[in-house]
Amino acid sequence: MQKKTTIVKANARLDVSVSELCQISRSQAAKWVADGQCTVWGKVQTKASFQVVQDDELTVLLPLVKDCDIEAEDIPLQILYEDQDLVAVVKPSGMVVHPAAGNESGTLVNALLFAIKDLSGIGGEKRPGIVHRLDKDTSGLLLVAKNDAAHLSLSNQLMERSMEKHYLAVVNGEMKDVSGQVDAPIARSKRDRKKMAIDQDGRDAITDWMLLENLKHAALLDVHILTGRTHQIRVHMQSLHRPVLGDVIYGPKKGAQASRLMLHAYSLAFDHPRTGERIRLFAPPPEEFVAILKKMRVDQSAPLPFRTERETN
Repeated sequence: MQKKTTIVKANARLDVSVSELCQISRSQAAKWVADGQCTVWGKVQTKASFQVVQDDELTVLLPLVKDCDIEAEDIPLQILYEDQDLVAVVKPSGMVVHPAAGNESGTLVNALLFAIKDLSGIGGEKRPGIVHRLDKDTSGLLLVAKNDAAHLSLSNQLMERSMEKHYLAVVNGEMKDVSGQVDAPIARSKRDRKKMAIDQDGRDAITDWMLLENLKHAALLDVHILTGRTHQIRVHMQSLHRPVLGDVIYGPKKGAQASRLMLHAYSLAFDHPRTGERIRLFAPPPEEFVAILKKMRVDQSAPLPFRTERETN
């Protein structure tokens, strides 16, 4: 095993110091501490809450990076941006992000393991670090970290709400206002455990929306989420009586329908974990999304109210 040694610069919890030294998450640092991989002045400490003080000598045994037990699969993958620290991919609608019961193959992670050749791994395992997730039926941009430092930085940006995430959504019914905000906590539904619902005892959830265009009995919105709760946009739009078109879980059984969920993660902005440079990515919606949208437009000859080319800047 390799090891890292440092002289502690300030009083702190042991897991905090290990996290900063090794550029890993607090939860991963706590696991390393519990596993006996951390010593202070040569003595093993196994409590994450142990207090180290300034000028203590801290040593961390780094675990050997092991191969991921998920199979790599040669699945077509749209890569919008890639460097030594991260990858931005465009997930198609219908693709699951992580392997799970009933979806052991054909997932985004299976595709990434095949496509990424310089993956150093996350938490001691050669696997892609999924920074945030998209529902199976939502298409669009996803950030993937190649190493622990990038994963920690991007995860912190999500937590601190400095990462900007914008979606294109087509909802049932026209909008009278040009913009609005839904600030309503979300939790798992008490009636149906497969659903999420607005619940005052749930986790805070904030969704900003802006009208791009009223359609025929529908509306195209730019949706900016300040939090990232499961099904957040879908639940919040339903609360406005404007469910996302094509939503078989939260949408009406009757009324305007679509062959896919009309929700697409369109734009991401974040600070690069290595350089600090602000990066903004754009991924236009796929052809099937645009085709459904065009049929619903009042003026089909007008330019589409969003970027139609993939861009990074």
